[in-house]
Amino acid sequence: MSVRIAVVADIHHGKPSATKRGDTALELMAEFARFANDAAPDFVVDLGDRISDMDRDTDLQLEREVAEAFKAVNAPVHHINGNHDRDHLDVSDNEEILGQSLANATFDAGDWRIALWRADSKIHRTPEHSGFILHEADLLWLSRVAQNTDKPLLVLSHVPVSGHGQIGNYYFERNPSASTYPMAERARAALAQSRQPVVCLSGHVHWNTITTVDGITHLTQQSLTESFTTRGEPAGAFGLLELGETVSWQVQGLDSIAHSFKPHADRWTPPLPDFNQHPEFAARRRGDLK
Repeated sequence: MSVRIAVVADIHHGKPSATKRGDTALELMAEFARFANDAAPDFVVDLGDRISDMDRDTDLQLEREVAEAFKAVNAPVHHINGNHDRDHLDVSDNEEILGQSLANATFDAGDWRIALWRADSKIHRTPEHSGFILHEADLLWLSRVAQNTDKPLLVLSHVPVSGHGQIGNYYFERNPSASTYPMAERARAALAQSRQPVVCLSGHVHWNTITTVDGITHLTQQSLTESFTTRGEPAGAFGLLELGETVSWQVQGLDSIAHSFKPHADRWTPPLPDFNQHPEFAARRRGDLK
């Protein structure tokens, strides 16, 4: 039984900021609602960064306006917090506005298991630490879900963990550490424990990417209002993900993409260590091995 999911990422409602056209967000959200209702998905996913943060009072109002825009969507909506939703607001603030828990959760849809991996998305700015923190509890939760799933697994999160390159990205080419979690390799190792096919879909990096690591396909979806790839115009990215024996992902808008693939549970051979630290290679260089 196939599963159809409508996806929106990085809405960034608010004042324009750098290349984010937040001034167009609510108009584009009305279009997204029409798109989602026409597509008749099983559910809708909001991958986070609903707003461009300003201050607590402004952010509360902006979040309420986005929540109101989602009311036009007929299908159930599952929300994930992005970093901008957490700069001045707590998880509980977002939960109250959106009317749902924003803890990690799983549910089954058709022949697939859906994991809402709502790991901490706050960017911390303290003398001790600047950037994301991947908490051990969030990592353990992901590991257990991957180990225990008896169905193909879709992992939805705000922050991607593929470790894909950021060359060409307006925000992250020179700030790659802000594009993912520290210790993201541990999250990838947790996913690789699954004996079922795994697919990951995230937002945050504001472009459409397809990366395969250890036999697991990682997708990131373009922001609704991003313009660095679209000559200053908001991308208007509306995603549709269809899960079955084959996975089909399409993103409409000015920065469109379409990709289909057959997910599998095959894992890759573990990578070699640094050649200089591998005793066999070192022995060959010395001539001890022929």
